[in-house]
Amino acid sequence: MLPISVLIKPSSGICNMSCDYCFYCDEMQKREHGDYGFMSEETLKNVIRKTILKAEGCISYVFQGGEPTLRGLDFFEKVIEYERKYNRNGIQVQNALQTNGYAINEDWCRFFKKNAFLIGISVDGTKEIHDTYRHSKVGSPTFDRIFQTTKLFDTYGVNYNILTVVNQNVADHIEEIYAFYKKQGWHYQQYIACLDPLGEPHGKNKYALTPEMYGNFLIELFELWHKDWTHGKQPFIRQFENYIAVLLGYMPESCDQRGICGIQNVVEADGSVYPCDFYMLDQYRLGNFNEDQIENINKRRNESGFLQNSHKLSEACKACSYHNICRGGCQRNRDFNIETGCYDNYFCKGYRMFFDRNLGNMQEIADMLKKHRAFP
Repeated sequence: MLPISVLIKPSSGICNMSCDYCFYCDEMQKREHGDYGFMSEETLKNVIRKTILKAEGCISYVFQGGEPTLRGLDFFEKVIEYERKYNRNGIQVQNALQTNGYAINEDWCRFFKKNAFLIGISVDGTKEIHDTYRHSKVGSPTFDRIFQTTKLFDTYGVNYNILTVVNQNVADHIEEIYAFYKKQGWHYQQYIACLDPLGEPHGKNKYALTPEMYGNFLIELFELWHKDWTHGKQPFIRQFENYIAVLLGYMPESCDQRGICGIQNVVEADGSVYPCDFYMLDQYRLGNFNEDQIENINKRRNESGFLQNSHKLSEACKACSYHNICRGGCQRNRDFNIETGCYDNYFCKGYRMFFDRNLGNMQEIADMLKKHRAFP
């Protein structure tokens, strides 16, 4: 069996913040049982035991929510204990955690540093922009508290990335945000297009992106990044790094840029398994690690046709001159055409705008890296 990827929701959808655009709140509202509470230690043990013993080479565990730190530090000490106990084949274990940063203290920082956790912390730009949509449970601002968490990470040497949801407000102010992140020394950045609710029309919410907004955002962000690249001072922006990797002949590590869905095991607090974090709905449930072995879960994955659906791009998409680098984008952003039985990406126009403007610049970077043998 190949390396295994496991995303775990130890707190289900329980959160200490209330963000207007939360895609997981939307998913919970669209399944029979919304919130599964906190994951038990027995379920955690079964998840780790049934995955780590089957992995080859390496395994990655990512903890997400809701807010995963609400499950408590003792739970994560058990994570390390079970990983050590069941890693009988001596494979590489990678741990990551995505947090809103609201409840992080020094004890958490010491734990993350000691156990080499990579942390993704959600920050949506500057204070004013961030506080527009990311609130506490009582509606108060959250930026100041989360900003202090990044300072704690710096103090304790915790490895972290900044995760920014690209909503309308972020897209309209990316130059200001880019300068702010640069001032903070936030070198690792990931920008995630804001999602419309599942099965609902696009663009009906105040935070929603249009394809044109997204295209202009990508253009402006890339040109800021490219200017810094020419001086050797660019931050690591995952999307751009992946595009350049594609031009160099590599497979992008980000699943949304591969064009086809990868094999993921996304685990709810009760042990239920789903094929993707964006599709944790009843109809996509593949089994439960308290009852099923991973072989049975993978069998149901194949029978469900979930992975195969991501291959069903429209002929127009496949014929596009940018298909080799774009690959149709993330399945979650694609719309199904009942007449053709295929999908088109909602942000297609935005991608075209971006590649029209900057594919040549990315190719120049790739050629230069080849010339200087920065890549094999």
